[in-house]
Amino acid sequence: MAKTVLKTATRIQGNNRSLQDGSVTAPDFAFDIEEVNPLPRAFRRMVREGAYDVSEMALTTYITAKAHGAKLTALPIFLVRDFHHKSMAAHEGAISGPKDLEGRRVGVNRGYTVTTGVWARAILAQDFGVDLSQVTWARSDDEHVPDWPKPANVEELGGDGTLEEQLARGDIAAAVGLPAKGAGLVPIVENAFQAGFDALKTRGFYPINHLVVVRDDVLDEAPDVAVQVFDAFAAAKALHVQALREGRVTDPSPVEKVELAALEVMDDPLPYGIAPNLNVLELLMAQVVAQGIIDAPMPIADLFAPSVRDRIA
Repeated sequence: MAKTVLKTATRIQGNNRSLQDGSVTAPDFAFDIEEVNPLPRAFRRMVREGAYDVSEMALTTYITAKAHGAKLTALPIFLVRDFHHKSMAAHEGAISGPKDLEGRRVGVNRGYTVTTGVWARAILAQDFGVDLSQVTWARSDDEHVPDWPKPANVEELGGDGTLEEQLARGDIAAAVGLPAKGAGLVPIVENAFQAGFDALKTRGFYPINHLVVVRDDVLDEAPDVAVQVFDAFAAAKALHVQALREGRVTDPSPVEKVELAALEVMDDPLPYGIAPNLNVLELLMAQVVAQGIIDAPMPIADLFAPSVRDRIA
C-alpha cells in the first residue's frame, strides 16, 4: 500500500538529514521535504496559509499563532537550540552596560515575536536586571501572525537603512536578535558563547528555538501521524547524536557547536519530549507573557498533540 505523502518544510541539518536521504522512514508516511530559504518564510506561510502538512516552526511563533486560533498543533520535536547571549549588539560607546538600555530605543531584528529576540530579552531581564517595559523596542519587520496586537512599547524601526546600518551609525543604541558583526558594533555580553555554556552548565538554561507543527486537519484525518512523525524525527536525531558522540562531525556548523558543547554536560544534547524540556518550556511561556506577546500563559501540555505528550526520545 502506498504511503501517505506529507508535504514538509524543514531545514536539512544533522538531526533530520536521515529523513531526506531515506535512511530513516515512517511506516505509513513519506516526507516530501521542501527547504525554504530563508526558513522563516515557511513559518509565515504555515501560520497564514497552512501551506504544509508538517513544518518546522519557531517556538514563539507557534505559541503566538496558537493563542490566536491557528489550526496547528506541535509535536515535542525540538530541532534547534542555541545560546543567545550572543544575540544582542550595541553601537560602540552607546551604553556602558545592559541596564543602560532602559529608557532607550532598541532595535529588534525582524518581528518582536521572533524567538531569538525573546530569549535575548529574557537574558537581559534575568541575568542583568533590565526592566524590559522601560525599553522602546523598534522592530524591523512585521510578525508572522498577522492579527497580533503589539504592546505599547513596540514600534516600527523606520529611519534610514537597515537595522544593522542604523545601529552602526548610532541611530539606535542597541539591538536584539542580532550578533555584533561589523564595524561600529560591539557585543552586549562579552564571551557570549562561554556565557551561554555556563548558563546551561550551572542552571540548565538551554533555549529552544524550533519545534515541529502539524496542521490540525492532517492530525484529524490520520490519527497515527503524530506518533509516526515523532518517531521518525527521533530516529534521525539518534543517528546524529551518535555521530556527535563518536567524533564523526568534523566540520561542525554553528548549531552543531552548541550541540557538542551541550554534550559535555548532558547525555543527549537534543532531548525530544515534554518532560525533559519542561523547565525551559515553562520559562519561555513565562517570558512571552512578561514581554506582552500573549495575555496569559497556556498550559504546556495543551501545545502538543495528546498522543505524543508522554513520548521521550
